[in-house]
Amino acid sequence: MLFLHEVHEVAGARELEFEAAVRDGWMPALAADRDARLLYFLHQAHGTGPSYRVVTITAVRDGAAWERLSQRVLGGDLTAWARNVDTLRHDVQAKILVPLPWSPLQDVDLDAVATQPSENPLALFMEDTVWPFEGRFDDYLERSGSHYAREMQQAGQQGPRLLTVDASFRTAFGSHRRREVVLWQKVVRPEGMVQLLTRDLPMHYRKAGTWMVDALELRDQWQSRLLRSASWSPWH
Repeated sequence: MLFLHEVHEVAGARELEFEAAVRDGWMPALAADRDARLLYFLHQAHGTGPSYRVVTITAVRDGAAWERLSQRVLGGDLTAWARNVDTLRHDVQAKILVPLPWSPLQDVDLDAVATQPSENPLALFMEDTVWPFEGRFDDYLERSGSHYAREMQQAGQQGPRLLTVDASFRTAFGSHRRREVVLWQKVVRPEGMVQLLTRDLPMHYRKAGTWMVDALELRDQWQSRLLRSASWSPWH
């Protein structure tokens, strides 16, 4: 399973038009091929980064399905749609992601994913994009699974958790300028975000043996986005 991750720099005055183009164009058009579905349409929350950013994630069954989809965009039934969407945004950055071995999400039942809009509960996600040190990428993949995933699981056993790790990905070979890890985390206790944003980390998170400290051997740069789903986003 492949995941097309796109960050759209939307023209502010045309934000609603862009959303409608994806909701009423891209999502139902994917139904022409059983092997691709839009999963997420999410707005980056204002005040947490550049303005008018939208993240979309499209699930594609395999490389052959990706080739068919790309041909539809380049010279098929989705060409006019893509041309119109480009007038609604300044730029788009895309990358292909594949699940990590320890990711809770490995596959998607594409037949069960909606292809027409419907109202769903709103959800908030924290997306962390991590750049491991050169030469330590494989070490990061192994230890994030054995350490970070375990630490998050234990935190849930100790009381109400702030986040759940719903998925973890890496960039596919040749699809991006630098190898990245993307952690897809659902915010299950939004009120807890206030403490995260307004206070320093408690000291017990800064001790050797915690992921925050031990992972400094493998990386020290990452980017976090707070993303809120549109009400019609197929997955929530």
